[in-house]
Amino acid sequence: MGRETGPKCRLCRREGEKLFLKGERCYTPSCGVTRRNAPPGERPKKRRPRRSQYLLHLREKQKARRIYGVGERQFRVYVDAAKREKGVTGEALFTALERRLDNMVFRAGFASSRNQARQLVSHGHFEVNGRSVDVPSILLGAGDSVAVKEGRRGRVRKIAEVNQKRQTPTCIEKNLDAMRFQMIAAPNLDEVGHKIAANLIVEFYSR
Repeated sequence: MGRETGPKCRLCRREGEKLFLKGERCYTPSCGVTRRNAPPGERPKKRRPRRSQYLLHLREKQKARRIYGVGERQFRVYVDAAKREKGVTGEALFTALERRLDNMVFRAGFASSRNQARQLVSHGHFEVNGRSVDVPSILLGAGDSVAVKEGRRGRVRKIAEVNQKRQTPTCIEKNLDAMRFQMIAAPNLDEVGHKIAANLIVEFYSR
């Protein structure tokens, strides 16, 4: 499945909650969920039928995919890799998703949304451990350092200053003056910020 190119607010309304796909707009009264918290499309004339177990599993999977901006094929790869890890599969899945470079750029406040972070990384604004990168799906490990390239700091600094009040996860050590951050530990899943039932996602792919 290709990248989502339609209106972002429709995706949040479909899941019935804010997925924070549009950065600062999600915190204002202009947010689509705030203005009209109902699924997109024509309103049903009759009472909605009871949600099936399949639909509950599907919606949870779609919500996670849309939050992290991952396509169906790539998301399945993450699930298969998590199943091979020792321990709880759901925790392994979200640890991998949180370790993505674009997600860490967003978490560090160097982008207002994951979509913006993905674009900045793809356009070559960042380097990891001193090496230029343009692949948003790179998985960071403890000790990896991410910095904005010398000639690209003007635009990113403006974005970072807007996001200064956003809380930075404990796994990230940020230096705004140097325009860099370091992943000092594995992501703490209690700081994800979204209520996602990982067990439903694992069960969806175990059918």
